Amino acid sequence: MSLYELFFGFSDQTKARHPHVFKDLDIDRRKCHRVVPMKVLCLSMGRTGTASMKVALEILGYPTSHGFDMHENPNDADLWMEAIDGKWYGKKPVNLNADFWDMQLGHVSAITDFPANMFGPELIAAYPDTKVILTERDVDKWYPSFDQALIKSSELPIVSSIFGQLDPVVKKLAPLVTKGMMRGQFGAGNAVEWRRNAKPTYTEHYASIRRLLADQPERLLNFELEEGWGPLCEFLGQPAPDVKFPRVNEAAMHGEMVKVVMTKIMRSVVGTLIRREGLLVLVIVFVMLVFWVGVLRSSKE
Repeated sequence: MSLYELFFGFSDQTKARHPHVFKDLDIDRRKCHRVVPMKVLCLSMGRTGTASMKVALEILGYPTSHGFDMHENPNDADLWMEAIDGKWYGKKPVNLNADFWDMQLGHVSAITDFPANMFGPELIAAYPDTKVILTERDVDKWYPSFDQALIKSSELPIVSSIFGQLDPVVKKLAPLVTKGMMRGQFGAGNAVEWRRNAKPTYTEHYASIRRLLADQPERLLNFELEEGWGPLCEFLGQPAPDVKFPRVNEAAMHGEMVKVVMTKIMRSVVGTLIRREGLLVLVIVFVMLVFWVGVLRSSKE
């Protein structure tokens, strides 16, 4: 990612590495229905190999939803926010049954990562014939990665608020993290509380899924990526592929994707400001450029 791409557009190489960021779909999931059966619920917390699991499951033939995919179709946030509001805020009664999830997730046979992992009990109940997979890291090894990727970004809420007013994608997706993950799943109102609650919430998440399936042990696989195809394919009843088990560097991928997304947002925001404010945009662009450089540096840490 470079200043050149910020001002002159993205290279073909960047677009090829992050195709989901550039698809710009406009699908209303409320009008969708299930077109492939739901088979696998990988309910692991983020930063535990969820990107590797997405690749592995798709190699095995399961179209898989991952948090990164929301950048393909930001409209996905609409139903996710309905689910979040219904589960944690009681704003509007929502029946999170198979009919609801068939609209939101009817195009995939498997899920992994956020935001689906916030609804483990609901998905397990909605799809009683699915297999459930958990990948888990030691909590003390998981926490620094999670803090770097998610919690630090919540320390500048005013920036997200400003960007949300100027960029429609940020306006749709940011509440999934603030209202859904931070306040809902982790019960935190700010970065300090999020850090305090992170490890207990992580530990309880895994414990709760295991308790829920205690009387259905055949549905659950506690999986370590280092085990490779063997246990996973046996659990899913699939032949092992003749390819190496995928190992995605999630920290590097996330950092790189953040830079791409932020650059795309910056380009959108600058265009909006120029249309609205004319020459005043020069001052605002300078401030945003300072912030953008800070994001680049943070993503390298």
